[in-house]
Amino acid sequence: MTSDNPISVLRGVIVHGKGKGRTVGMPTANLRPERGMEIPGEGVYASIVNIRDGEYIGVTNIGRRPTVDNEEKITIETNILDFDRDIYGEYMTLRIMSYLRPIRKMNSLEEVKEQVEKDKMKAIRLLK
Repeated sequence: MTSDNPISVLRGVIVHGKGKGRTVGMPTANLRPERGMEIPGEGVYASIVNIRDGEYIGVTNIGRRPTVDNEEKITIETNILDFDRDIYGEYMTLRIMSYLRPIRKMNSLEEVKEQVEKDKMKAIRLLK
C-alpha cells in the first residue's frame, strides 16, 4: 500500500455515530480526533487506516451528511474496506491520501451506497 505524502494524518478514538450506515451495509468508523489535529476541508477522500495490528484502505467522509440529516456538525467517518469488527473505543490512525470528490446531497441512501462503491474502486486504484 502506498504511504507517500498524505494530505493529513488524523489520530483519535473511534466513537459511536448514528448507525445509519450499518443499516444499509456501509458501516463506518467515526473518528473523534485528538485535540489540535488539523482537519482537511470537507470532502470524500481515499485513506489508509491503521487500527489494532492492521492497515486497510478506506473511504473517508469529512464534513456534513446532507443526505442523512440536516445537522451542521462536521463528522469524520471512514468506511474501511474488507473490515467488519467491533472497534468502538479503539485508537485509530487515519492517513488522508487523496481527494476523491465533494460532498453532495443525494436522493436516497441507495444512491449513496452506489456512489460509495464507486469511491471504493477509485480508492483501491489509487492506493494499491
